[in-house]
Amino acid sequence: MSKPTIGKDDFKAPSALLQAQALANLLDTAIPIPFVKIRLGLDFLIGLIPGVGDTIMLLASLRIVQLGRQLGLPKSHTTVMLRNSLIDFGLGFIPLVGDIVDLFYKANQKNVRIMERWWVEQNKAEIDAVAARKVEEWEAKQALKEKP
Repeated sequence: MSKPTIGKDDFKAPSALLQAQALANLLDTAIPIPFVKIRLGLDFLIGLIPGVGDTIMLLASLRIVQLGRQLGLPKSHTTVMLRNSLIDFGLGFIPLVGDIVDLFYKANQKNVRIMERWWVEQNKAEIDAVAARKVEEWEAKQALKEKP
């Protein structure tokens, strides 16, 4: 299991999770469409290439699943992630409908949310400790500002 970065003043997610987040954003939501609240990514654009585009995007999506395994996710979680990726891949083969579904079914984002929820559950005590320390630091600064 990939350990988070723990320092005196910080607590950061492991690189596998950060890489998965960046890749999912690139694939699913990198490009905002002006005047509407829809974002698209490379999955949509490259998926427009019949057959080949969807296959390339499946490989990219499987990288996120692999990063989840590298993070130490249980098999049940990676199985759900794999299912999300395969659903996205399968729907991509339906002409026009698959392209429209790609705008709304963000499999990579769903998979990263699975990873994030699991990681937070595993590291809740450390996250809470860092949050408590930050609140104490903030309160101390506020108390200094209030003194005449």
